[in-house]
Amino acid sequence: MELSAAVRAKSSPAIDILIPAIDKDLAALPYVIDGLRKHVKHPIGKIYVVSPDSKRIRSLCMRKKCAFVNETSVLPITKRDIHYRSRTWDRSGWLYQQLLKLNGDTICSRDFLVADADTVLIRPHRFRAKGKTVFYFRGWSQPEYFNTYRKLLGRQRSAPRSLVTHYMLFERAKLRQLKRTIEAKHGMPWFRAIIRSIDRTKQFGFSEFETYGNFVYSNDQGGCRLISARNKSLIADPRRLSTTKTTKLAKTYRSISFHQRKIYRRSAKAPAR
Repeated sequence: MELSAAVRAKSSPAIDILIPAIDKDLAALPYVIDGLRKHVKHPIGKIYVVSPDSKRIRSLCMRKKCAFVNETSVLPITKRDIHYRSRTWDRSGWLYQQLLKLNGDTICSRDFLVADADTVLIRPHRFRAKGKTVFYFRGWSQPEYFNTYRKLLGRQRSAPRSLVTHYMLFERAKLRQLKRTIEAKHGMPWFRAIIRSIDRTKQFGFSEFETYGNFVYSNDQGGCRLISARNKSLIADPRRLSTTKTTKLAKTYRSISFHQRKIYRRSAKAPAR
């Protein structure tokens, strides 16, 4: 049974939620927000959507009672300052979005849950339990994530599983400690150190989730709890996913991700949900 807002408010401190998004996330984003409000079992302070200056995303934020944040206000650099591409691919925006997440402590006044704009929670989630930070995990990752982690922090990964599960609780004090540690080691702003540490000949050169999660785990393994994410990737239009289908999926999975957008990206109209 879902806890009432009053019961949740007494059970644990409030957290904020941060969702980086762009216009092509509009088909899934309303469901992402609804899923967070329903299935995050902590009091929620504010939900921030960080985006380019988009009228459609601003409109959705008004409907969903979320705070809109222009992404150009979050960092001293913009996507145009990042050159992470080859002749066949461009990962500049992908990296920029990760850096926005890592500076979420300048937006949120509380510890905050970072959530990807294409992943919908379909079962209850807690991110603190019995005094421990909960990290959700999956069974595979990209080796280059840990090469960059080693360059940044001078240490090997510590978590036994991959922490890339499309959502993670960032504790502001620990996040700031991570950024200070990177800056002290490299003698430059943390975001520039990340950009310089990536092997930009590789498409998957950095993970904010692996970096923050492994940093926290290495400093306080006993204060962390790992739970299987049970995420399901779907090739579908989220607006056509029925309640019956979602209920069936929730028997096995905790969340669903709509990574393949080609099927529904042709629709220019934002959902009214």
